[in-house]
Amino acid sequence: MSDATTAARQRVDKALAAVERKMLELKARPADAPRLADDDLFAAVPSGAGDAARVAELERAAREAAEALAEASRVIDGLISDADRPVQEAEA
Repeated sequence: MSDATTAARQRVDKALAAVERKMLELKARPADAPRLADDDLFAAVPSGAGDAARVAELERAAREAAEALAEASRVIDGLISDADRPVQEAEA
């Protein structure tokens, strides 16, 4: 069971690291930079101020989601660490 939880934690950590790395790359790019080749192929190209506001709103939501995932990962990591510790009986 411990091997499965360790493997799951490693997969979650790897996925979160990839999301955080991508967010940092996008955050570091200037707003007028050309689109990245691996952007969403189905996303419409923003055409006006309304679209720009919507894109900004979606980017903010993505940042919040990434932060929530990071916090969830920390909580899961703590729970797994607590579960992996041997239970010590109270000495009376």
